[in-house]
Amino acid sequence: MFIGDLLLLRFVKGRLRSACYAIGGATFGLGCCVAYISNAASYMSDDPKACINCHIMDPEYASWQHSSHGRVTVCNDCHVPHDSLISKYYFKAKDGSRHSMLFTLRKERQVIQAIPESKEVIQKNCIRCHGNVVSEAMTPVHKSFDRTCTDCHREVPHGRVHSLSSTPNAAIPPLSPVTPGWFNKSSSNEEKK
Repeated sequence: MFIGDLLLLRFVKGRLRSACYAIGGATFGLGCCVAYISNAASYMSDDPKACINCHIMDPEYASWQHSSHGRVTVCNDCHVPHDSLISKYYFKAKDGSRHSMLFTLRKERQVIQAIPESKEVIQKNCIRCHGNVVSEAMTPVHKSFDRTCTDCHREVPHGRVHSLSSTPNAAIPPLSPVTPGWFNKSSSNEEKK
């Protein structure tokens, strides 16, 4: 190899390395920006207000808030697994990613319905909290019990109607960050100005 070839190879490797650093930095910065804009840290909490970061959940939030479950539960009590922290946060991440994708692509349904995987989690959580009542339920002799709790208790806790117009005048709290105070200091300082 000639000396010129070695210098050219070093130059190309240096430029390629710089390009990789630039792309990596831009990707990281964009990820941080999206996490900040979407209030991503709030989804790690159990605060029900995190569910209304996305405005499409307002009717569900309002109907839950005014139900009997609104006094004793939060969204995650029913909608995420409770067998381990790993399964809880894995499910939240997977389900949240699906919700984000649907919302971003404007593919969300007018009437929100649980997908089969979510229905299974909800059923297990009904039994987790109300197991003593379920154990007393009777089924006909020699017949399998293939119904879920929500087959009969459809109105718990969100009420009969789940459309965007079902709670047009519902008192929904103003959207404020659910994230820890240290995370919001810069934005609260800007609001005071």
